[in-house]
Amino acid sequence: MNRIHEILTAADQNAIALSDYDGRAYTYGELNEMSQQAAERLMDHGVRAGDRVLLISENCAAYLVAIFALSRLDAWTVLVNARLTDTEILRLSELSEARCALFTPDASPASAAHADRMGRVDLKPLACGSLTVSAIRDAPVEPVEPDRSQTAILIYTTGTVGEPKGVMLTHGNLLFVSQLSADARRLTPTDVMLAVLPGTHIFGLSSVFLGAVRGGTRLIVRPRFDVDDVIEQLKTATLFPAVPQIFAAINKRLREQKVEKADHNLRYIYAGGAPLDMALKTQTEDLFGLPLHNGYGLSECSPSVALTLMDAPRNDSAVGPPLPGVEVRLENPNDDGVGELCVRGENVMKGYFRNPEATRKAMTDDGFFRTGDLAKQEEDGTLHIVGRAKELIIHSGFNVYPPEVEAVLAAHPAVTLAAVVGRAHDRNEDVIGFVSAHAKVSESELRDWARERMAAYKVPARVIVSDALPQAATGKIIKHKLLSYFADVLDRAPNAE
Repeated sequence: MNRIHEILTAADQNAIALSDYDGRAYTYGELNEMSQQAAERLMDHGVRAGDRVLLISENCAAYLVAIFALSRLDAWTVLVNARLTDTEILRLSELSEARCALFTPDASPASAAHADRMGRVDLKPLACGSLTVSAIRDAPVEPVEPDRSQTAILIYTTGTVGEPKGVMLTHGNLLFVSQLSADARRLTPTDVMLAVLPGTHIFGLSSVFLGAVRGGTRLIVRPRFDVDDVIEQLKTATLFPAVPQIFAAINKRLREQKVEKADHNLRYIYAGGAPLDMALKTQTEDLFGLPLHNGYGLSECSPSVALTLMDAPRNDSAVGPPLPGVEVRLENPNDDGVGELCVRGENVMKGYFRNPEATRKAMTDDGFFRTGDLAKQEEDGTLHIVGRAKELIIHSGFNVYPPEVEAVLAAHPAVTLAAVVGRAHDRNEDVIGFVSAHAKVSESELRDWARERMAAYKVPARVIVSDALPQAATGKIIKHKLLSYFADVLDRAPNAE
């Protein structure tokens, strides 16, 4: 296989592939036919091979059809969460040099609103619902590779100075990881996987959606997480991958209902996308009577790097050994064996779009990707993630990058300096902002300012306003001291004055 849509054509065309949010079900053959129809309509609209196309969506059948349609055209899908603000989407459009945007308005009111703002052109409806596009604009065409090295997905992360970086993932990357995902979970056509993880995140796309198609597995698709609906769907699903925060929400709801053992049909549950704490792991395992498997990955690795073994569940928070075909090594380990985790394999990205310098810094001379995360490894290969060398905050399963939030806070007229860190809270990670101000401004004003300029999950839970922040002699804010320095203030209720 050279293209990801070929995994769709290889599946049993008569088997049920997907049960959508509205209750309608589609076979693999129907998804295949709809992806062909969508490709033809997009080509008629002017989409060319090598074009970047924003897919502004939430989970639904039309989302998956769009992914495969763009694959057929050799266009690049630029994954965009429909929950982002207009300003954020405009920036991604500029950076990716997108030729147009594609929307799934039926499943996502947020996507529909963006379509209305950007000037929608309605394509002929598909059986799974509407696909809407924006007008075609001038944009340079990227070369098309005839083999698996052709870029399939462009997903944006953030660099150390706050500028988003476009991670280029090839068809080969996604074909490799989707097969690993299917094999590691032993997916079969009799399985049913509940998909609530956002498909605009690489975990959702690669490990869940594409992994399920690889296994010929049926997907139950939901645009957003609703705890009561998920609890009901687990009576049908056989596999459930989620971020730890989702498992925490399920545990909380069932405890409120005084349920000691969950009613479910599951054979496999898996937590990824954020650190898994032992208390949550133990509670979840007691509730479901199953081991809660754990893993590690990141966007630049498509995302999978390591996963606990199905036949050897762990009683700790280790992320398991590297997946087959994935090499790891620890750079500059300390006396405790902790070093920076570096990864090499078919899962590693092609590079950062239009950013050769960032690509060079991220890669070693012999092809390993520097993750920026600290890890140690047991003799049997099992990896333990010790901490994140990078400042990434994972809030409710979404990646929040401090430089991006800092830039928004610092843009307020009253703010001189801004810093953002994560704080563990109720098995989640809250975004906490700190600012030094040269004019009077309240915490509520700053949170409102941020709310108007970024997605809700990025808005700080608290913004501490101070005359000064702890700084080194160089003037750099000493971030690791902020939470302890302002501990008393953080323990008090927010001040709106």
